[in-house]
Amino acid sequence: MRITQLLTEETIILNVAARTKPEVLAELAAQLDRAGKLNNEQAFLQDIMAREGQSTTGIGDGIAIPHAKSKAVKAPAIAFGRSHQGLDYESLDGQPAHLFFMIAASEGANDDHLEALSRLATFLMDEKFRTRILEATSKEQILQAVTDKENEVDGPAPESSHPAAAGGKRILAVTACPTGIAHTYMAAEKLNERARERGIDIKVETNGSSGVKNRLTDADIAAADAIIVAADTKVEMARFAGKPVIQTAVGKAIYEADKLLDRALAGDAPVYQHDKSKDEASEGDGKGGFYKHLMSGVSNMLPFVVGGGILIALSFFWGINASNPDSPEYNAFAAMLSTIGGGKAFYLMVPVLAGFIAMSIAERPGFAPGMIGGLIATTVTGVEEASGGSGFLGGLIAGFLAGYVTLFVKKAFSGLPNSLEGLKPVLFYPVFAIAITGIIMMLVNPQLTKVYTGISSFLESLGGTNLLLVGLLLGGMMAIDMGGPINKAAYTFGLAMLSAENFVFMAAVMAAGMVPPLGLALATTFFKNKFTKTEREAGKTAYVLGACFITEGVIPFAAADPARVIPATVAGASVTGALVMLFDIGLRAPHGGVFVIGLVDGGAMNIALYALAILIGSAVTATVAGLLKKKIAVPAAA
Repeated sequence: MRITQLLTEETIILNVAARTKPEVLAELAAQLDRAGKLNNEQAFLQDIMAREGQSTTGIGDGIAIPHAKSKAVKAPAIAFGRSHQGLDYESLDGQPAHLFFMIAASEGANDDHLEALSRLATFLMDEKFRTRILEATSKEQILQAVTDKENEVDGPAPESSHPAAAGGKRILAVTACPTGIAHTYMAAEKLNERARERGIDIKVETNGSSGVKNRLTDADIAAADAIIVAADTKVEMARFAGKPVIQTAVGKAIYEADKLLDRALAGDAPVYQHDKSKDEASEGDGKGGFYKHLMSGVSNMLPFVVGGGILIALSFFWGINASNPDSPEYNAFAAMLSTIGGGKAFYLMVPVLAGFIAMSIAERPGFAPGMIGGLIATTVTGVEEASGGSGFLGGLIAGFLAGYVTLFVKKAFSGLPNSLEGLKPVLFYPVFAIAITGIIMMLVNPQLTKVYTGISSFLESLGGTNLLLVGLLLGGMMAIDMGGPINKAAYTFGLAMLSAENFVFMAAVMAAGMVPPLGLALATTFFKNKFTKTEREAGKTAYVLGACFITEGVIPFAAADPARVIPATVAGASVTGALVMLFDIGLRAPHGGVFVIGLVDGGAMNIALYALAILIGSAVTATVAGLLKKKIAVPAAA
């Protein structure tokens, strides 16, 4: 953050009236309050004085930098005051102080005030800079001196090519996708990139699979002119109450970043009003759509599926029966891996899926009924230990059932006296929601099991042309929206078949998902005159993303030229999906890309065929893209 974002004309006093240290601190605090930066002037001044009690902030050479992190700060700011005659500030060198920079930071400012303090202290070591501040005759000259010094040290701020960006507005953004793997970060990168090129001040928080990164602080939010929330899953919204907020899908931030920034700059955003009555877990209104609830379950289930699946696949290195104590191939370590992956991680897969679907619908009260319903789904009769049941299909139904049953229970108990409010989440909700969900699931699960096993048997019976068509369809689905709902539907189907121990579908899905970024990466290598320099650089990254089974790596190319890139990726991925099904290659690992190719069933020959299918599909995508795309207007350097 640049100092000139915190120091403004409204927070500058050219000539302070104070004659003592307490007076100058009070005068600067009052200036911040008049500028609308404080919630409580006296409380902030007390915090400033408490900081002075620890050690003086008079650093010498006629400079003082009082500072505090305080709840009384509404928005981070710097106040500046100047005294030509100087006053006794108890400075470290014992000399009078002439220049006063008061730094105000809110309590959640992540030590931004310390960063500003450090930068100011560094700048003020320059005698020429101090002299220029002392001799300035207007507030504008003081701000210009600070700007020139920042440009000298950090380089000039980016010039804006859009008039709206010149207003110095502060934009915040939050990006989040259901799985939190690719779209979240690509949307953040696109917003940052476009804002940087246009000279827009922006900070983007990402809600990814590894947690919240670059979290927006209270001070950030208070100082923001507009906030963009690009999310397909739940994010913390209460903090934005009273601020202009644009809410949209995460994909919009990738494809329409400029439009979103234009809206934010133009003030075309409704003021967000948060309904505090829904805070208790949002009281789960069930809104958000089938896809959002489904992907909440799938994204939370993925660590169990990926970790468990790869551990199971690794156990087969010692032999297909290495985990069986009665087999000559038995290996204790392989049995341990199989138990951890299959007996534990896979055991929890369906209950976790159902639990988080229900939680997405009904918030926290839905989690326990969802888990219980999912556990019942993994049994045949609803009584014996998990050994089959309706599997993935039953887990989906249990999750949605538990979610909406919990909403019904919450509604039914909404009229209880306030004195019983505390008993709702710990007694009434779990008892009734678990009982109703459990009874329904135990009644319907035997029939769901028949349906599930029937579907699995039908798919296993497919062969020849039918199997080829299924591969073509799954491959095309993995490529057509590059990580979107259709892609996730195909991947979810692969997971369902994996849990039913039908491994060829997962193999086809993963191979096809690797093709789009790999194919476009090849195209940038062999058809250089069809891609800009930036796209060719992105192609290098696409090699890595494709190898890691991150289909979203093709998004930058599709966003720039969807009419040509999408047909190319669908063609290549469909070919790969069909070839994998034709070769009848199974894969027990649900993720990992090239890192798990060695785990395909069937040994070296199938490994080679699997790699060949991926290479052929990638070559098809590269060739089609090269033929469809036009030469760029200005040939790029090789």
